[in-house]
Amino acid sequence: MNPIKRVLGHIYFVYAILLFAATMLIVFIPIWITSLFDEPTRSRLLHPIFKGWMSVYLPLVFCPVIRKGKKHFKKGENYVVVCNHNSLADIPVSSPWIPGPNKTLAKSEMAKVPLFGVIYKAGSILVDRKKGESRRESFTRMQEALDNGLHLCLYPEGTRNKTEEPLQPFYDGAFVTAIKAQKPVIPALIFNTGKILPHNMKIWAIPMPIRIHFLPPVSTKGLTTNDAETLKNQVRDMMEAYYVANRKR
Repeated sequence: MNPIKRVLGHIYFVYAILLFAATMLIVFIPIWITSLFDEPTRSRLLHPIFKGWMSVYLPLVFCPVIRKGKKHFKKGENYVVVCNHNSLADIPVSSPWIPGPNKTLAKSEMAKVPLFGVIYKAGSILVDRKKGESRRESFTRMQEALDNGLHLCLYPEGTRNKTEEPLQPFYDGAFVTAIKAQKPVIPALIFNTGKILPHNMKIWAIPMPIRIHFLPPVSTKGLTTNDAETLKNQVRDMMEAYYVANRKR
């Protein structure tokens, strides 16, 4: 890499982190207050705060979000939204720009970070993947979120994609959850976050627009958990084809 570009990337990374911390302090108290409410009221109060925060922060770091496919979310309905996962920047993009309050499944370790952990926990269903009891409880809480009329935002790859492939293999959990709740699945593709914050560079980032595209919903009506594999493959094929066709635009 060009030495000048490398240095500028380090400077930009520090700028973005410092600005994130500064804006986080502004929204910390409102987000903490929402923790005093029960669900689904908590998530309905949180969503506009998160969206307002990221609507200010991301343009300030020169990463405006361009959203496409909002029309696929019908008023009065909630969905299991499944996203590709290329970067740590995906969650601040996906959750605020899903049209309506939502919960995401997140690793419990991050909730231990001072201050940030409070914000991280507020919008998440925490899971310790090493513990079977925690995984079972997370499924129960995801069903409760859907029963409460909230969207779920899930990453079926399970972890960040550090390969050259468009998508990693999908796990079944998101699709079993959707089928049990008889909720449609909306595939979502996030573009450019892996370029902004590449996994193979330390303390380095580069600004560029972020695109999040929502695809037409896939119905789960009449499906049983025996159909989870078929549903998973159908959704993954849709997402991979769309990603390959649109990633360079």
